[in-house]
Amino acid sequence: MPAKPGLHPISGRDDLGKTGTAPNFPQLEIGGCPGFAAPQGGNPMPFQLVTSAFIEGGEIPKLYTCEGANVSPPLEWSGEPSDTKGFALIADDPDAPAGTWNHWLLWDIPASIHALAQGFKSGTLGVSGASDFGRPGYGGPCPPRGHGPHRYFFKAYALDVESLNLRAGARRAELDRAMRNHVLAQAQLMGRYERK
Repeated sequence: MPAKPGLHPISGRDDLGKTGTAPNFPQLEIGGCPGFAAPQGGNPMPFQLVTSAFIEGGEIPKLYTCEGANVSPPLEWSGEPSDTKGFALIADDPDAPAGTWNHWLLWDIPASIHALAQGFKSGTLGVSGASDFGRPGYGGPCPPRGHGPHRYFFKAYALDVESLNLRAGARRAELDRAMRNHVLAQAQLMGRYERK
């Protein structure tokens, strides 16, 4: 179904990042990066990342995992610094047996975009890297059975450049290097999943 005129086909928002109605997302954990002080008093809200799919620290629904449809959850971010020129997203699992497992790498997201709909498809916006599953796009939680609950961190980065000039299919280490010295702010949210 085509997007409504004037709305972005991925986020369903206009170029100003507004849908015309206030989103009904829970406020989740606000992350930061070193040297970024949270505003005080009446200043704007700090950079934050939210989802309507699960609460901060709660269980990620099976829909978003390898045991379900394996689609990405809806994400929305706001409160980035005024000089932000682009965004990057990373989803990872630091509890994987062999070390941090990267589930999603996406960068060169335009500064006018503030949301990704559920089931984001690689190649429709920005540049997708290769997850540790060896393919581009989102790969949902899939911890080893009996390994206990794993934590899954979704991280949004506000960047001072429009493009990281990084090839599609790049891995996490390459993305980390490309973002070095370009991160203005970071926000994150965390969910848990266990395969029994």
